[in-house]
Amino acid sequence: MTLLPAASALLSVDMQCAFDEPRWPRRWNRALDHNGLRLVDAWRRSGRPIIHVRHDSVSPTSTLRPGQPGNRFREGFEPQDGEALVTKSVNSAFIGTDLDLRLRRMGIDRLVVFGISTDMCVSTTVRTGANLGWPIMLVTDACDCFDMPDEHGRIIPAEQVHTVHVATLGYEFCELTTTDAIIRSL
Repeated sequence: MTLLPAASALLSVDMQCAFDEPRWPRRWNRALDHNGLRLVDAWRRSGRPIIHVRHDSVSPTSTLRPGQPGNRFREGFEPQDGEALVTKSVNSAFIGTDLDLRLRRMGIDRLVVFGISTDMCVSTTVRTGANLGWPIMLVTDACDCFDMPDEHGRIIPAEQVHTVHVATLGYEFCELTTTDAIIRSL
């Protein structure tokens, strides 16, 4: 991988405490926080912009609803001074927000995305962003997702859900990369 342009932005998607609550299915990526924190730290040291995305659910029973403990950012993923925060109530960080306009005003020319969950908010954000014309890199080892039931009630393991969604995103919507590759490119 070549050096990332200085006008690249890191998009941290839904790195929130809710996903540790027992009502959520099993997650698989035990390196999620470690890799995500390494990305954020290296990105901050590079002086490039970080945009934090927080899911503010409008569902009254959601663990992601504002005012619930789960709405908080995971430790170390809180926005610091000067770092942007985009709040959303649907899967895509581009729908119902000013993210596209904000990126254009900032002069951003590439997005590097990671977060929770690969198959839901990360995928929908990447797909929408790509459809809007943004070049996107997905940091696959800094994403996580959950076991999912299929239409017959059988459980599809989270690892398989992640693998299939990453393959689909890489085929059509973004470039796939890793935490180490991004850090080296900064």
